[in-house]
Amino acid sequence: MEVETPEKPRGRNKYATASTMLASMTSILLGYDIGVMSGAAIFIKDDLKISDVQVEIIVGILAVYALIGSAAAGRTSDWIGRRYTIVFAAVIFFVGALLMGFATNYAFLMVGRFVAGIGVGYALVIAPVYTAEVSPASTRGFLTSLPEIFINFGILLGYVSNYGFAKLPENLSWRMMLGVGAIPAVFLAVGVLAMPESPRWLVMQGRLGDARLVLNKTSDTKEEAECRLSDIKEAAGIPENYTEDVVEVPQRNRAGKGVWKELLWKPTPAVRRILIAGVGIHFFQQSSGIDSVVLYSPRIFKKAGIKGNDALLGATVAVGFTKTMFILVATFLLDRVGRRPLLLTSVAGMIVSLVGLGFGLTIIDHYHEERIVWAIVICIGSILAYVSFFSIGLGPITWVYSSEIFPLRLRAQGASMGVAMNRVTSGVIAMTFLSLYKAITIGGSFFLYAGIAAVAWVFFYTFFPETRGRTLEEMQTLFEKPVFRSRGTKEGRSHDEVQSSNGLEQR
Repeated sequence: MEVETPEKPRGRNKYATASTMLASMTSILLGYDIGVMSGAAIFIKDDLKISDVQVEIIVGILAVYALIGSAAAGRTSDWIGRRYTIVFAAVIFFVGALLMGFATNYAFLMVGRFVAGIGVGYALVIAPVYTAEVSPASTRGFLTSLPEIFINFGILLGYVSNYGFAKLPENLSWRMMLGVGAIPAVFLAVGVLAMPESPRWLVMQGRLGDARLVLNKTSDTKEEAECRLSDIKEAAGIPENYTEDVVEVPQRNRAGKGVWKELLWKPTPAVRRILIAGVGIHFFQQSSGIDSVVLYSPRIFKKAGIKGNDALLGATVAVGFTKTMFILVATFLLDRVGRRPLLLTSVAGMIVSLVGLGFGLTIIDHYHEERIVWAIVICIGSILAYVSFFSIGLGPITWVYSSEIFPLRLRAQGASMGVAMNRVTSGVIAMTFLSLYKAITIGGSFFLYAGIAAVAWVFFYTFFPETRGRTLEEMQTLFEKPVFRSRGTKEGRSHDEVQSSNGLEQR
């Protein structure tokens, strides 16, 4: 039995983990911006004398600006490679953070948000794509959830930054909060240069020798590496008997040519279903209200009856800490329990938590002249429960699922469409929350999010097959079957069984 788990494969998995961890750390940039802006907005409003509508815009506009980066990321990564696209994203965010830190007025601050948003859009697309393409099937769920871990870690850092710089003079505090975001961008840009290029991108360029070297280091066994290379060659349209280190790739398969036609204009039924699943999960991740809670948590806590900036920012740090702890739990369950059970459990818990939060805030709003302690406790407990349930399922699985289901040729552009939907929905939620709760009450806002989460649960239950243990090249076949048929015996296969059957199919 001991011979079945040798040291060498474990070392290779460590190499894959280190590579994907470096790539995923770009997500810290987005997380930091989300977290820091929740507290910085309090000081920006007072210092620049802006209205609630302007606060909504400055908080949520980064998500809209990220559309530009996410739209360009697919094509850029097919052109210059996944690795250099990550470096490019970090450089852009670095410039944006400096501009925000030195902003002298609202218009200048918006310019900084625009530049940082483009960097965030790039990072959001490319980190999950790179991670999915480097990861072996046995640990892909864990590794492709790393971007969400680092988003949460970035949010926590942003909250801590709010708390730490809150004591500074008003005109300096928010500038320090936003400006220090440039520091992690420098380390990320340098660190990413140490990781290998994606083997799938190398194959698309005809560099089979380089791809083989990377696969040997990032696979559990040499046999798995050869099997993965064979699958990627087939997906890239390279004949099996082409074994030289550098080969000619059909022009149609290079640099994403013809991708949009296959993805949008004339998709096969399987690709159409993959596209709906990939874009749909991003829509529901954001439309169920997570950014309203994360970006406006100080204001929500204030409505719930917590007073004073220190207490509000301290409670917000607790949200960030809870969110980060539960995302760590999720990473160890994804490859054991599977995507589908975690996703359905997560969304069900979110529905209950949102109803509880809506109920508690409605009671407090109705009896605003009294301090109702039990309602305050319900609100705080519901917020912590909501971010916990989000973090064990819908948060990480959105990035895992959407990065692993698209076929190789369509992956970068398909992932960019999912991120585009994510950022549009996030922007709409962030830029309308204050206006929404003034129109339908703050409790009513969370009842609305609970309704959207209920629709999401039905969508996931009826439409999403289990992808645990599947190789990336198997996904298109999986989506050709109805969801309940695809949940048969193949779903529960171990990684070894997957590799064994793939080897038989190859032979």
